[in-house]
Order: sequence, then C-alpha cells, then structure tokens
Amino acid sequence: MKKIIFYIGVLAVVCSTWAGCKRDSDYIPVKPSPYISNFDLRKLFKDADLQLNTELLGGANAIKGIVISDFRSGNSPAGLLILQNSRTVGSGIDSLRGIAINVGSDASKYIPGDSVHVRIDGGVLKRVNGILQVEGISGASVSKMAANKLVKTQIVSVGGILASPGTYESTLVTIGSALVEPEPVTGETFSGDKTINDGSGKATVHTETTASFASASLLISGNFTGIPFVNDKKMQLWMRSIDDFRFAVLPKLSPAIISGYLADPNINPDGNYEYIQFLATKDIDFSKTPFSVYTTNNAGATNPFPTTGWNLGGVRTYKFKLTSGTVSKGQYFYIGGSTKLINGPSSTNISSSKWIASVNYTTATGADGIGAVTTNLLANSGNIAGIAIFEGTTVDVNTVPLDVIFYGGTGGNFYTAGPPEAGYRITNTDYYSTNNPSTGAKQGFMGAGTNTFRLGFPTAISFASFGGVYDATSGRWLTKRALTSIPLTATSQISVIEGGTALVN
Repeated sequence: MKKIIFYIGVLAVVCSTWAGCKRDSDYIPVKPSPYISNFDLRKLFKDADLQLNTELLGGANAIKGIVISDFRSGNSPAGLLILQNSRTVGSGIDSLRGIAINVGSDASKYIPGDSVHVRIDGGVLKRVNGILQVEGISGASVSKMAANKLVKTQIVSVGGILASPGTYESTLVTIGSALVEPEPVTGETFSGDKTINDGSGKATVHTETTASFASASLLISGNFTGIPFVNDKKMQLWMRSIDDFRFAVLPKLSPAIISGYLADPNINPDGNYEYIQFLATKDIDFSKTPFSVYTTNNAGATNPFPTTGWNLGGVRTYKFKLTSGTVSKGQYFYIGGSTKLINGPSSTNISSSKWIASVNYTTATGADGIGAVTTNLLANSGNIAGIAIFEGTTVDVNTVPLDVIFYGGTGGNFYTAGPPEAGYRITNTDYYSTNNPSTGAKQGFMGAGTNTFRLGFPTAISFASFGGVYDATSGRWLTKRALTSIPLTATSQISVIEGGTALVN
C-alpha cells in the first residue's frame, strides 16, 4: 500500500510540474520563412498551371537567388529572368535548382552574379514553350540585393540532364568535350541550332541570329556552358556569350582501346587467371609499334602517393610489354595470365584467341621490374583500380597514355595536389579530360579537378564488358563506355565476352 501511495505522489508531482511548464510566455514564436527555395517551388508543379499564393507556398511569398541569365550578347529567352539557388537543409546546402521568371523587358536589367529577391505570390507557375516559369510578375517585384556573387556551374553530361531534366533545367551547366554533328563546314557559324554529342546523348545548342556571337566560327568540338531547357525529351542549351564556349582538343586516336577485363575468375586466389581485353582500332604489328599496358591495384594502399606515376611498381602497379604479334582492325586481343582460360581452372581454353602478352604474374615480376609478383593483378573490391595503355615501351612520369579507365572505390592514396602534384596520368577519353571543361585549368591526373569518374565492380565471377561506340577516325567515343557484367561458367565460350564494343569508320 505504501508503494502505491508513493507512486501516486510521484505522478502528481510530475503532472503538476508538466502543467506548470505550459505557460504561453514559455513558447518560442516561430514564423515561416518569407522565401521558398526553387527546389520546393518546382515540386509544387504538377503539369498544370498553378496560381501562387502565400498559403500554397507554406507562408512564403518570394524567392531569392543568384541571376544566371545574361542579355548583353542577345542570346537569352525573351523576358525571362533566370536564377538559381540551393535549399538549406540543417546546417548544410543541397539541391541546387533554377527557375525562370517572366518579368518582361526588365529581365535585361540584371546580369550573372546579381543577388535578387523576387515576390512571386500572385504569379502563375506554368510551362511555356517547354520552360517552367513564373508568369504574371512585374519588374517591380524584383529587388537587387547585391552584385558579383559567385555563380555555380555544374559539369554534367547530356545524358545526365535528359535523365533528370527537373534537376538541371534553368541552372548553369557545362557540357564537356562535346562533338558538333555533323562536322562543321568551312565558314559555318554558331547561328541557329547546332547538334552536339558528348557520348552520353545529343543536345541542340541554340543561338539567336541576332546574337553578337552568331557569326563566330563554329569549331568541331568544345566545352559548352549555358542554360538547358528540356522539352519532349529533347535538350536545348542557350549559351549566353561566346565566353561560354571553350575549344576542347579531340582525343588522340588510340590504336587499341580498353574494352573489358576479368578480375574475379572462379578460383581463390585469382592468380594467373585474370586478363584484360582490348579492341584494335587499326591494324597493328606490335614488333614495329610496341605498346605498354599497366594495371594499378590500390587495395590496402597507404603512402606513398604514386610520385613515379604508373611506374610506382611494388604491389601497386604492374607493367606488360606488347612487342610481338599482330592484330587487325576490329579484332579483340588479350593480355594477362599465362593459363589463357576463360574463367579459372577447368574452364574453356581461349588460347586460340589473340594473346599479345601473357605472364604468370604469380611468379614473375612486371616488365622492367615494375610490379611485384601477385595473386591479385586486377582488384575486384575495395580501393580504386585502373588500366592504361601507352605507346612504346618507355614510359616515365610525364608520359600520357593512349587510353585509360578506372574502376572501384575512392581510397588508395592515388593522387595528391602537392606540390608537387603526383598520381596516375590520364588522357582525353570518354570520361577524362586534361583540361577542366568549365575553367580550362590543367588537370592531368586521375583525381585532379573533374577527373573523378570510376566504373563500378562487376558482379562475382563475371566478365566486365565496357561496351561503348568508338569512332576509329576521330578517336571520339560516340557512346560512352558503361560496365555490363557477363556471368561466366566453366563452359562459356569466347563469343560471350566479345562484341560489346562497337567501332565506326
């Protein structure tokens, strides 16, 4: 009985304390923000005209952001003030989005970097000519708060924009290393609509005939910056001035391209059963034009950074020399372990295929002493790994590869900005660029600048087929490589792993 009375007493005290805390003066007044982010504003649109008001906007009546539209060169959609902002989440920032606001001729008063506040309640959110925009807003609704603010530019592929148009519409983007199709004729200019292809998809670059740069010479390839709009699954990019174009050097034609590999044969450990597949883009006599192939496996890697690049050796890189044999254009060839079996012990013998270099790397060091004996030439999990092919057999820290691809994770101490800068050299390919597409800054290593792309790992006991479409005349990837896992068994035939990569011309 005493316990029951005690519990009742405690409960009474708690209830009394709780009730005593519920005083109006103890509440903290909270007011909704008067600003809605572009991210949240765009989410409200459901493919039908939407009248905007404070209640619908969750208590907000305005948006704020950084202007990216620019009328000074005469190439911006008429009347549209375009700004982008990021939604604040907790203590961080995410979800950069853009929005177009039709304020008529007053839109030309603002230039990139202007920070503005725009009252939008009373306006209508709608699509006009495919562009999501706020209409019914006058120029008086816009207040300029500051100038010369940082304008963020996203480097993104055409395919990325087409896959998520709402994410990139009305933002500032750079399409890197895009090829103009068809190849411009002598005297051709930017004026009108031009098709570009960055290997992930095609887009139209639109230039008004009255734009100040309409008569500028159109080059065969470049990095195109501008504001994208997507309508009916077709993308149109509006450059704002000629400064939004940077010429991009076409990749050097590689006589052989990396088309796949087997890193996880049906045995553990994998030693002497791994191999790499290449596709010849021209006839090659390796005795006359030799090559070098390197692998890098950074599993468990710690310091040092690869200060000697691909020649680091040890357990980090392994070198093969290709100095004999021939292949014909369009033919696949292989380098790797000496067993020449498709999927580990007791599997199909593929020695009748074109093997240009085969080494038992479990007992032999790499060519020129670069690479320790290993049971795991090609990583199948963990840190970043890669493959590169070089012209010639003499490779130093400054030698640029003909083709290169990386896959796997992000770790492994594979790059340092220094000084001195060190890492694995890259070249201009479907995924890497020796110059930043947006700024033009040099970035010659994997991990530098925008060179961060990595393919994933294939599934277990599968051949990693890269696919893609390669132009054997220009050296351009018309369709970027993408990893496809091809499951292998003991009876799989060579035809299963060949044919994934296509050549044109």
